[in-house]
Amino acid sequence: MTDERVPILMYHSVAAEPNDATRALSVTPQAFAGQMAVLAERGLTPVDTAELAACWRTGRPLPARPVLVTFDDGYEGVHRHALPVLARHGFPATLFVSTGWLRGPHDTGGGLDTMLDWDQVRELADAGVEIGGHSHSHPQLDQLDDRRLRSELILCKEIISDQLSRTPASFAYPYGYSSRRVREAVRETGYAQALAVGNGLARRAQGPYALRRVTVRRSTDTAEFERLVEGRALSRVFVRDRALTKGYAVVRRARHARRLAAPGRR
Repeated sequence: MTDERVPILMYHSVAAEPNDATRALSVTPQAFAGQMAVLAERGLTPVDTAELAACWRTGRPLPARPVLVTFDDGYEGVHRHALPVLARHGFPATLFVSTGWLRGPHDTGGGLDTMLDWDQVRELADAGVEIGGHSHSHPQLDQLDDRRLRSELILCKEIISDQLSRTPASFAYPYGYSSRRVREAVRETGYAQALAVGNGLARRAQGPYALRRVTVRRSTDTAEFERLVEGRALSRVFVRDRALTKGYAVVRRARHARRLAAPGRR
């Protein structure tokens, strides 16, 4: 089996006027519509996360020129702006929700902008959007102790199952951060696959719990988007992002180790 490279696009907010907290990782409705038109014009075939992972797990062939469209967190613009575009093209997608950020009975007030409510999430699911988990309160999972880590994963899964009457199969790590311990906890919680960031193309060899995605942001122009989905050289922005992410991860781990080693800490 060839180790096919698949672009997994990571979106967040789709909004004409995002707030400061979400602006950099938002795209305008017009940009999103244009990007989906690029996929259609170039003959790419969107699949959802569960289908990609199942094909790679079983050896079943993927459709020609696969690509994934994914959204993190659960912003209201996914329903308002993205869903009509996806429906017009007949494209599937995956939405990863932080259950404590959505409007409704479990809202912790942590959402960064206007978030989806559960009726909208159900409409997205009924329209063919796969709903996956993204934790409950969107913490850095690799910084949590075992009890809090499993609580975040289990609560997210239980709320989605209760609200949608279906069990989520896919997960995305908040901030893209994970570790061997986090990935093992995600697997033991019952998720069949999970997405990181990495800003590289996904490959079967990465394993089902560390599939890479590429970030689509407000500054992504048409030329860069076309290069990205064609699998050509990723922009220098992504090279810089990977270096910064690795450096910050080292700093975070060192700080976490110092906190654990502090006098009186158990």
